[in-house]
Amino acid sequence: MKTITGQELKQLFLSGANNLYNHYPEVDKLNVFPVPDGDTGMNMNLTLTSGAKEIDNKNDNSVAVIAQSFSRGLLMGARGNSGVITSQIFKGFANGCEDKKSLNAKEFAKAFLSAKETAYKAVMRPVEGTILTVIREASAALVDRVKDSFTIEQVLDVLLEEAKKSLAHTPDLLPVLKQVGVVDSGGAGLTIVFEGMAKAAHGRFVERNTNPAKGEMSSPIIAPETYAGAQLSEDEEGYGYCTQFILRLGKPEDGKKPFIEKSFQRFLSNNGNSLVLVRDDDIVKVHVHTLTPGTMLNYAQNYGEFLTITIENMSEEHHNIEHGNVATDMASNIERGKAAKKEERPWTDFGVIAVSSGEGLDEMFKELGVDIIVSGGQTMNPSTEDFVKAVNELHAHNVYILPNNGNIVMAANQAAEVIDIKDVKVNVIPSKTIPQGIASLMQYSTEMSAEEIYESMKESLGMIKSGSVTYAIKDTDINGVHVTKDYYMGMKEDKEIVTCVKDKLEALKSLVDSLVDEDSFALSIYVGKDCSEEEEKEVADFMAKTYPNLEVNVRNGGQPVYSFLVGVE
Repeated sequence: MKTITGQELKQLFLSGANNLYNHYPEVDKLNVFPVPDGDTGMNMNLTLTSGAKEIDNKNDNSVAVIAQSFSRGLLMGARGNSGVITSQIFKGFANGCEDKKSLNAKEFAKAFLSAKETAYKAVMRPVEGTILTVIREASAALVDRVKDSFTIEQVLDVLLEEAKKSLAHTPDLLPVLKQVGVVDSGGAGLTIVFEGMAKAAHGRFVERNTNPAKGEMSSPIIAPETYAGAQLSEDEEGYGYCTQFILRLGKPEDGKKPFIEKSFQRFLSNNGNSLVLVRDDDIVKVHVHTLTPGTMLNYAQNYGEFLTITIENMSEEHHNIEHGNVATDMASNIERGKAAKKEERPWTDFGVIAVSSGEGLDEMFKELGVDIIVSGGQTMNPSTEDFVKAVNELHAHNVYILPNNGNIVMAANQAAEVIDIKDVKVNVIPSKTIPQGIASLMQYSTEMSAEEIYESMKESLGMIKSGSVTYAIKDTDINGVHVTKDYYMGMKEDKEIVTCVKDKLEALKSLVDSLVDEDSFALSIYVGKDCSEEEEKEVADFMAKTYPNLEVNVRNGGQPVYSFLVGVE
């Protein structure tokens, strides 16, 4: 076909989303970092599914309308950093389709160039060797190669060909990928979407496979030998942990080592997979999949102090998706809202939304003034739409959002940008841990002005040290600490592993000892759902006796994955 209409574009998008759905576990296999976090394939799949449901019943024949609707669905359903970047790619594509009823080959190609430009603007410090590289190189080559005589089918063939070339090139740009022997997971997911679009253009629409063979890996985009996770036994070691942290670099006088980016990357890539490292002045952002998150954190803390740490168990998330236990797209959220419609809230001047996972934590947040709890955290990242829905329900003129997880901040920020309600201002307090969120709420007072509340809550994030206790999923040695599979790791906020022992309470004791110093005045411990009442009482008695000069608070948080969450002020 020489031109493409809205309904034809719709079929391309749906086929691309279905293709990713059929192969997202393969994309997940490119991730190896061993801590609880929604992984790339799943987050991209949920994002694309949201976009697909937004256009599934649209009968408009304008490419501008279909592209904009698809973009809106992606935007609202975006989960995790990979999902947000994907939504920005198709937002840029929609910008390139503005006011157009149809596209010819050259216009189609230019829309992908617009996709690249928008995606890069959305990332503070773009890292090459990632999904951004794939859209940049593929779109640039596409525009150079397309001729007036090209058909839409030829455009997509070239796009897919160039995306594959760029994907294969990602390990040369991101050392961690080369060391582990994998291609970039986000780039692979995007290339699989392009593959589905190209197939539909040639009359081979990809249907969603609702019952794939367990463990099947059949996408030609990703060769089985390139899986970082191929060395893992799913039954024995699961999908590992997605580990994300933001590190503020320190100085020698503070006891910190000089930061050398290449050496830092090399260490992380040797101990993990699917590494993305972004540096902006004295701030370093890291995303990595590993079996030993504690090792990563211990190493990183040699160079600075953590601002946020997020560790998520990818096995748990994969299990949820595989068994259909979650409905995360925009349309499903709307339907859930209709089914559980509540009495409309009266308008107020101020309101707080917080992300939480665990009945005890939910209760604590509500006690501290949180109006709406958005469920999520280590094993499920809320979508942009989840936050938008909460803001709409809240009916407050000044809204404060506490993401309480580093991989959720971007979706919260995106929600703040798309909210378009008269006289409503949304403020994201970039809390990266539960203890940070709780500490921030301690500063929340409606007696202050809106700006004073924001500054006070944000400032408090740097006044608390966080840590956690969780189990190890692999034997390894990290910075002098021997980690044994199924033992418990005590980790500081920067993912520095303090200890790894057989007993969770011993791990907690060592962790607290490493966090408390002469300036500490308060200790809070939130007990996970894997702990018994006897263990909770033992912890409370021990801490009160060991730290008589501290204000000790031990409460049942009921959170999954982490036996204990610790905050020291």
